[in-house]
Amino acid sequence: MSSDPAPDHGLEARRLIRAASAATLATQQDGQPFASLVTPATAPDLSVLLWLSSLSEHTRHLLREPRCALLFTGEAETANPQTAPRVTVTGRAERIEDAALKARWLARHPYAALYAEFADFALWRIAPEGALLVGGFARATRLRQAQLRPDPAHVAALAEAEAGIIAHVNADHADAVAAIAQGVLGGGPGPWRLVALDAEGCDLALEEKVLRLAFPRPAADAEDVRKALILAARQGRAQLAASHQ
Repeated sequence: MSSDPAPDHGLEARRLIRAASAATLATQQDGQPFASLVTPATAPDLSVLLWLSSLSEHTRHLLREPRCALLFTGEAETANPQTAPRVTVTGRAERIEDAALKARWLARHPYAALYAEFADFALWRIAPEGALLVGGFARATRLRQAQLRPDPAHVAALAEAEAGIIAHVNADHADAVAAIAQGVLGGGPGPWRLVALDAEGCDLALEEKVLRLAFPRPAADAEDVRKALILAARQGRAQLAASHQ
């Protein structure tokens, strides 16, 4: 009998969603489906954040019918695109006013600062109601909302600690951030900064470049984040040292 733990499909889906810099948004008008490219970020509770123009066709669709779906796709394992892990999320879109969530979206997409204040743009949130995870070719798992969303207690604990962690790490551990970005994530040299974190990982940024670090396991609190960052920094430094030998 195998002693391997059962796969955590919810965690796999969350990691895919958090890591995506682009996704496909599916809307509909009068029964006619429509698909478009969007640039998502995620709130701590995994709600998907979109910065949408009222001039876009998909935005007009959402104003009439908020029910929608999003497709997030990872890297294919082989030349066959069907081997790529992917997750389709269903939910309802709503337009919101939230300065903190807007800042979170911009941290994931810093290039968008050029048009972030245009009058026709607004922040939208899609709270996942369910999902279909395809872990690769012929590996599909349906996820209920409770399976998909992160633990609310962990979300609350990290939301309270996030600003302090980011300020401390950037002020006192810039060398560790650089080691993670370069040694673990393959980024180039430069003043990398920690810009956002959640239970599944964190985002590091250098100008318009953003890299995602997935934690080995979901973080429940600030101490778990500290341990994950220390481990990643050690790995990064070791990798950089090995590359210079």
